[in-house]
Amino acid sequence: MSATRREGTATGLDRALVDWMADAVRGRIVSCDRRPGGGRREAWFVDAEAADGTRLELFLRYDRGEGDESFTLHDEARFFRALQDTPVPVPRIHAVHPVEQAILAERVPGRAWFSELRGEERRVRVAREFMGILAALHAVDPGRLAPGAADADLRDLVHAEIDRWEALYRASGSPADPLVELGLGWVRANVPDASGPVVIVQGDTGPGNFLYEDGRVTAVLDWELAHLGDPHDDLAWVTLRAVQEPFTHIPDRLADYAAASGRTLDPDRIRYYRVLAGLRILILAHRGAGRPDPLGEVGNGLVFTTLHRRLFVEALADATGTALESPAPLEPSPGADDRLFDAAIAQIREIIVPRSEDPFVVLRGKGLARILKYLRESGRLADAKRARELDDLGTVLGSRPADVAAGQAGLSAALRAGAVPMAAALPVLHRWVVRETQVCLPAMGRLADSHYDPLA
Repeated sequence: MSATRREGTATGLDRALVDWMADAVRGRIVSCDRRPGGGRREAWFVDAEAADGTRLELFLRYDRGEGDESFTLHDEARFFRALQDTPVPVPRIHAVHPVEQAILAERVPGRAWFSELRGEERRVRVAREFMGILAALHAVDPGRLAPGAADADLRDLVHAEIDRWEALYRASGSPADPLVELGLGWVRANVPDASGPVVIVQGDTGPGNFLYEDGRVTAVLDWELAHLGDPHDDLAWVTLRAVQEPFTHIPDRLADYAAASGRTLDPDRIRYYRVLAGLRILILAHRGAGRPDPLGEVGNGLVFTTLHRRLFVEALADATGTALESPAPLEPSPGADDRLFDAAIAQIREIIVPRSEDPFVVLRGKGLARILKYLRESGRLADAKRARELDDLGTVLGSRPADVAAGQAGLSAALRAGAVPMAAALPVLHRWVVRETQVCLPAMGRLADSHYDPLA
């Protein structure tokens, strides 16, 4: 069948890709509309018409990235297909592109942002249903993905997962990160001593990565980090995502999962996997810094990277019982260009965003404002931040480094060698991420003071 494209709606999609979608549904493509969000993986609403005139509402996920085969849409499609016709609601796949990283699926109705769901009774009902679906996922035979997977030793799978992420980190080409070095050493030395159960783990699961409508969960989305592992891994992700997208009372939701799954939960294993989940996020951000995309969601990236660096330190402190004290705030110095930053931010807020009808443009407009807020505050706090960091690095390294970059490189090497104990390193890194948060504070809103909920 031939493919047609409404002028302006599919701009940026290659004609061959549009033709592939048309062939996949044996019809013609009527329109393509790029949606906000999705990070480097583009999200498109696609409307098609089958040969018999039936209207088809489709969803395209597309990754234009080149040379990165770490987390592919082809891998993600394996999980979607393995979960078809199970109690886990996932979109039905129409086609997976044989060469391009593209998946064409049915478009499931629903909203993703849990914060938009109003009414505590409805929020609890949807959250409880999701925890039941998570229990159902962990009951699916992992042999649907890999024969014999259920018989694997969980400890071996966790070590393999750590190996995979460390390899991604080492290959990034970006300067070493002391936080990642500390985290890698700790998660490797503290793998829970449990042989099972081995389940399908979604990874990055929880509020924001499922759809709901009319008080029910309609689909579970985003299987980019899916793997075989420990059910506590997914529970840790739920608690992590609940920081940025509040998800009712976490202890109650964990109790819902325990009742639905029939499993007794181990809070210390959840704490371990919170560290591992945060470490994955840090490594993804580290890789992104080495291959920046100027057209990506840079503003949101600043905010969420800052948030997750602090959450990682807090999770590690919780798991290790390390006491942390926050440093005194940095004293800002007014910048010569503050008025220009203020003018740009005001015009984005008052003129550009309100007059933009395209939700994708609105999203990027707000992202630009976050970048400008960050740059303004970074300039105002740069001297004070540099002095504090050099002092801290001197304390943990034994001598004050010539500059911050050299000090961070030295600390990274010392942590990788095991030469700096957790009790000495973590308070220094905590002060570091608190200062990073102060720099990003005007762009972060409530996230600047968002923390993990207690597990009990």
